Amino acid sequence: MSVTETRPEAAAGGLFERIAGSPPEDAAEGRNGLRHVTSLSLTKVSDGLIDPKLVLSWLLTALGSPAWVIGALVPIREAGALIPQIALAGWVERMRRRKWMWVAGSAVQGMAALSIAAAGLLLEGLAAGLAICAALAVLALARAACSVSYKDVLGRTVGESRRGAVTGLAGSAASLAVVVFALLLMSGLLQEKGPVLIAITLAGLCWLGAAAIFSTLEETPVEERHESATLPFRKALRDNGLRRFVLVRGLLVSTALAPPYIVLLAASGGDAALKQLGALVLASAAASFLSSYVWGRLSDRSSRLVLALSGAAASGALVIALVLDAGGIMGAGWVAPAVLFGLMIAYHGVRQARSVWLVDYAPDDARASYAAVANTAIGLILLAAGAAGGVLSSMSPSVAVAGFAAMAALGGGLAMTLEDAEAG
Repeated sequence: MSVTETRPEAAAGGLFERIAGSPPEDAAEGRNGLRHVTSLSLTKVSDGLIDPKLVLSWLLTALGSPAWVIGALVPIREAGALIPQIALAGWVERMRRRKWMWVAGSAVQGMAALSIAAAGLLLEGLAAGLAICAALAVLALARAACSVSYKDVLGRTVGESRRGAVTGLAGSAASLAVVVFALLLMSGLLQEKGPVLIAITLAGLCWLGAAAIFSTLEETPVEERHESATLPFRKALRDNGLRRFVLVRGLLVSTALAPPYIVLLAASGGDAALKQLGALVLASAAASFLSSYVWGRLSDRSSRLVLALSGAAASGALVIALVLDAGGIMGAGWVAPAVLFGLMIAYHGVRQARSVWLVDYAPDDARASYAAVANTAIGLILLAAGAAGGVLSSMSPSVAVAGFAAMAALGGGLAMTLEDAEAG
């Protein structure tokens, strides 16, 4: 082979080594690592552009949809992306090349996003709300397919000590685009329906582009399996280490559920700026940009330690919010954004570490089943914790924040009792 022919492979391997901090095992891993970063970055950009908590809620409000329809957006998205995974995992584990499940899921998400944009352009009121919720349900199901297959594909195409760096860099890179989007929202330049629909259309195109890139992944076919399809599920359900992980991750869902209640505390203090669409988007994107890659590299060393640190940081941020609220200064213009930023730093730590721990811990022949069991359980916990937060907030937003602070602290403490997945 000539020097010219090997130069692209050497360049890919060198770039991957700079990203991961260690050289790839072979040329294929270097190329695959870069494909993971690119495709995952595109999907994370899409997530930011079509965030149901913020962007779709604002859009349905602008379209005059009823409040009960708007309130259904987040449960449809979160539960729909997690609960179906246990039904999809068996299908994934029967596939010889699991990348095709992810490719199909990303492509369907792209089509669903384009359908949401079309509904926002052509419909109004209840009809728009129902059509967008239906498209979001399809998007969530497709996301479940991506989630249940991705950890398995990542584990089989990128080495154990380099996976966190790959996912972390994708999170940081994508957040730059979302930061720009958030700043445009906060400036008022995108406070119209048309530009928001363009952003949602762009999200759809990014998902389609990610599917095309991921389809080129060099994945070794899995040998045909002859044991019962339920065997990996039984193995996962009997695994005490996985059960403890589900408990820890379930407690740390508080980092995802708490941000809207911080906004409620700020709004009760009279901070009108935080009612705008861009505030939470900017806080999350800036936190992701500054922390995702760092959290990912740390997770490659000890994901359970990152879970513990993230839980403690989230609890600390929420306690600070309660203290500031009690002092009557939570409504000051700079206070709530700073608290949100700290909380989202912790949230992104949880996101990076939970993925790395599960990929490193799960057996190679049952990784999809382990992911499906864990994610389905977390989907149910999210519904229960979200309902509990709603009940507590009916008394006061501060009561809900206190509950989430306690959950985060307990989850962080229990994380140190997890098996050190990277030690093996």
